[in-house]
Amino acid sequence: MKKLRSGYTTGACAAAASKAAALHIMSGIAQGTVEIPFPDGSRVKFSIESSKILDSEQKQAMASVIKDAGDDPDVTNGARINSTVSVAASDDHRAEPLVISGGIGVGRVTKRGLAVSVGNPAINPVPQKMIRAAVAEAIEAAAKESQCCLDITISIPDGEELAEKTLNRRLGIVGGLSVLGTTGIVRPISADAWTATIATSMDVAKEAGLKDIILSTGRTSERAVQEALNLPEEALVMMGDYLHFSLVAAAEHLFNHIHLAAMWAKVMKAGMRIPQTHVRHGALEIKDAIEFIHGLGGDEEMITALHGANTAREIYGRLLDGGDEKMILQVCEAAREYAMETSGLEVTVYLVDATSTIVAQAG
Repeated sequence: MKKLRSGYTTGACAAAASKAAALHIMSGIAQGTVEIPFPDGSRVKFSIESSKILDSEQKQAMASVIKDAGDDPDVTNGARINSTVSVAASDDHRAEPLVISGGIGVGRVTKRGLAVSVGNPAINPVPQKMIRAAVAEAIEAAAKESQCCLDITISIPDGEELAEKTLNRRLGIVGGLSVLGTTGIVRPISADAWTATIATSMDVAKEAGLKDIILSTGRTSERAVQEALNLPEEALVMMGDYLHFSLVAAAEHLFNHIHLAAMWAKVMKAGMRIPQTHVRHGALEIKDAIEFIHGLGGDEEMITALHGANTAREIYGRLLDGGDEKMILQVCEAAREYAMETSGLEVTVYLVDATSTIVAQAG
């Protein structure tokens, strides 16, 4: 199997663009590449897609980096990350020599619970540190006074459009993307990225004062349960396949009630106490699934009817054909029992079909 290639975060790209723009305005020389420090002490060289002086009198330059997310299915892969750097007036005696702001395509925080305070651009703390460190090197390389004051504006031309493909609006980030990253590196199909989003969603729900949350494995199941419950948007937590992590995190956030929404295969895996429900952690063995149903009290006629099924969906279809809705509900009850034991919270399990309809409910 081909090894998946890592890439670089939006924050790292913003830092590289900022260093290039700062060097250009202070030295007058456009940079083809720049090297920046990473949080782990390593250094990485970035290609600069473009760099230009915007205003020589006002001492303003802009540089761009094209984000390479490696083999991760990141919606921002290939996005242009711009940094505009301006030298502040000499009589601008301010406490903070480097001021970072968000321009076009960078979202603004509107809800509490995120790493950035409400009202500020969604540029997370680590990216801000990376930008400051990279620009500090530019100031040193250009032999400028350490008191040199710069205004740095990060922008992403397609950011607002790309943000529609993310969970940003739900988290309270409007008008564009977040400038993220804790290491500077994007790991392909990163579990850390998923779990960080889950935890952040719960932080937002907690800050909103919510006691109930909807944990869903996907948009179809989430939509069905949200239409039934009509909870605030902040209650929606897309857990994907990270079942065990999400249940534990919900307990740590001290919620009262979990509304667990999923389709059949995921509900069955929960009932079978499989903590991570993605197929890459093990396809659902049909033999094991049938034995699980047998253990729940499935009679011989039912079990015989299930033999030969190839998928979890086919098991579900055969149960329906046999009029065994009671067993379907028992599977939901088993999933609820696992979720309650893991989280220590009250749980309701909703089984949702492909038409976004709740077809069974336990709890």
